[in-house]
Amino acid sequence: MSKKYICVHGHFYQPPRENPWLNKVELQESAYPYHDWNHRINAECYVRNSASRILGEGGKIQAIMNNYAWMSFNIGPTLLAWMENETPETYEAILEADKQSMEVFSGHGAALAQAYNHLIMPLANERDQETQVIWGIEDFKSRYNREPEGMWLGETAVNTSVLEMLAKHGIKFTILSPYQAKRVRKLGAKEWQDATDAKVNTRRAYTCKLPSGNEISLFFYDGPASQAVAFEGLLNNGEAFADRLRGQLNDNDELELVNIATDGESYGHHHKLGEMALSYCLDSLEKDDNINLTIYGEFLEKFPPEYEAEIIENTSWSCYHGVERWRSDCGCNTGGNGDWNQQWREPLRNAFDQVREKLIVLYEEQMQQYTSDPWEVRNKYIQVILDRKHDNVKQFLSDNFGEDLAEDDEVKLLKLLEMQYHTMLMYTSCGWFFDEVTGIESMQDIFYATRAIQLAEDLSGEEYEPDFIESLKQIPSNLPEYENVHKAYELFVKPTELDMIRVGAHYAISSIFEEFPEEVTLYNFSATTKASHTYEAGKQKLIIARTEFRSDITWEKVDISYAVLYMGDHHIFGGVRKYISSEALEELHSKMSSFFEKGNMYEIFNLMDTHFGNHNYSFWHLFRDEQHLIMKQVMENNLRGAEGAMQQLYDNTYPLLKTYQEINMNVPSRLKLPVEMAVNNRLVKELKRADCNFKKLVKQIKSAVAIEANLDLVTLNYLVDRKLTEKIMKLEKDSENLALLKEINALVKLIEETPVTPEKWEAQNIIFGIKENEYETMQEKKENGDAAAAEWIDAFHELEESVNLVVE
Repeated sequence: MSKKYICVHGHFYQPPRENPWLNKVELQESAYPYHDWNHRINAECYVRNSASRILGEGGKIQAIMNNYAWMSFNIGPTLLAWMENETPETYEAILEADKQSMEVFSGHGAALAQAYNHLIMPLANERDQETQVIWGIEDFKSRYNREPEGMWLGETAVNTSVLEMLAKHGIKFTILSPYQAKRVRKLGAKEWQDATDAKVNTRRAYTCKLPSGNEISLFFYDGPASQAVAFEGLLNNGEAFADRLRGQLNDNDELELVNIATDGESYGHHHKLGEMALSYCLDSLEKDDNINLTIYGEFLEKFPPEYEAEIIENTSWSCYHGVERWRSDCGCNTGGNGDWNQQWREPLRNAFDQVREKLIVLYEEQMQQYTSDPWEVRNKYIQVILDRKHDNVKQFLSDNFGEDLAEDDEVKLLKLLEMQYHTMLMYTSCGWFFDEVTGIESMQDIFYATRAIQLAEDLSGEEYEPDFIESLKQIPSNLPEYENVHKAYELFVKPTELDMIRVGAHYAISSIFEEFPEEVTLYNFSATTKASHTYEAGKQKLIIARTEFRSDITWEKVDISYAVLYMGDHHIFGGVRKYISSEALEELHSKMSSFFEKGNMYEIFNLMDTHFGNHNYSFWHLFRDEQHLIMKQVMENNLRGAEGAMQQLYDNTYPLLKTYQEINMNVPSRLKLPVEMAVNNRLVKELKRADCNFKKLVKQIKSAVAIEANLDLVTLNYLVDRKLTEKIMKLEKDSENLALLKEINALVKLIEETPVTPEKWEAQNIIFGIKENEYETMQEKKENGDAAAAEWIDAFHELEESVNLVVE
């Protein structure tokens, strides 16, 4: 058997983007047509690698492959948590790939664990290092139902204490850059060989003997080949990719492992169709009798290390200066802003370190009445992070603090542990990686710090924020509009910060536009309405109510009363306060309802000021997604009349527009812009109809093309693709439905008559699945003289052809 082995590792990771108060990623317009960048990157990369195409002759799809099952990979725990909730089909495909890989690779799974939230481990204190490793392991076990063999370290940042922590908790190996090796020698030999400057032989496994007496195995990835994947266009061609990896092997009979490691996002996000190059490469290598495709765990079991290695302390794969990129202006940056500096890195880390040290004192002081080992309790808190259902959290509290906890003690303990959770999240490495401190990644870490500080103030009654603000004022920005981070903090962080009253305000204002049931879950809060009165007069609306809110994270409760007056459009005025008494609420209700029925809005405003004081809220206090939803609704209402006028303009001037086009004369922009708006609005509206008429749609598109109107193809492609997928999903459930199959073929032909180009990616997956599951049965029926089956096969071949599948 060949002694030549190849392993491809992908590090799939995105920084957590959740609003720390809502545990939800809010709308990000720059990711359009997707809701946010996680969804967009999933569509471009994560889900695509679970069903990647291998093309045959003529560029037709001949196979669909789950890349994860044939490579080594790790996916960040915070990203997996997002996937589980937001893209379950991707999540399940990844878990299934790990199971499949165990059949392929001698019982070893392809997935590796990751230190929990991608902080730079050598810069963390020992307690945080331990929690990161434990949380990474426990998160892995809860998802893959097995113990992890290896663990990925954020940015491969490492020192001896980090390796000790991995070994202490049973991790067998980790993966490092060749530039992180210090020296190597054969086991039992006396003389060491210098391995600095990437002189290490990356084609073997090494053991690293640690001061404690423990050992851990190390793999150093092939630097040039990995670099070629990430930055040199190797993913432009799957065959070239496979040949490059083969070419790294020596032409001899010695045991060799060529292994590469890159960001997983290279395969589809950073490099469009990169996942297909990976599939072709993996498939080609798997079929090559001279090569064994493998993963690290399998290779380690078959070939235990015969060499040992020592590492260079405090190094990483993406900083030439060790780990300075995450604590100093070392010169490493993403480029493109030559006049910028990163002098903000050191004071940002110092600000967080100060917060951490203060919260350590608070945590230990307030935990001492409940437990003698607060840090062991924090290590176990991953059980709650993974499952926040009431019964599970109750069991955690009971197991660690006894069964007789008062309700206030439960809230206090959960706040203390959440405080620690966010204190670690604020160190997520992306906050220091990029060029500017007011960028989204750094600000996200500041969000987490702010949430930790808020919890600390709730718990202690002391002020922690003023010192933090002073620290932020010392952190310089490269952008003149900010000068320092404090201004960005006031602009972006403080308006987002929530307390229970603010959550109540959001609920109250939202209730103008949405009729909530008596009990409802709102993000990570539960709301129970105790009393509610609604009055309407034309556009105007008044709601007076009492609702109890409960945080599903900390179990904190607040009972509020509120009044909201809607004047039309986005003009909303509300007052919210803690509930005092039924008498006070009833008196408010009686007076406000009377004034509303009389149309006396001035008196309602006076009552709001009297009853709620400074606790007044408006549209601006809604969470981002709801703001977007309401503005969209308001704009649609306001534009309805304008759209009618624009449509009339289009209908009346169409012959004139045709004439402009025929005589090669430019259409005046004051005519062209409203016409294009009318065209695109009409097309989008038709596509959003449940009973979309595609013949009518295509006719409208052709008319627009005839006058050279600019179509919003990003939106149209997205919506048409969704409609086509919906149709094919119906076929998946009723695969022998010939009439439906013919209808889909007709629909595809209609679409092909237009400039609209739906991606058809999900449609291809479904059709490929139908072929694997149903085609053989229909073929047998045809051979037995079934005319309908013969007709079905002809129609199915037509559909395969139209979505670029190989027709057999």
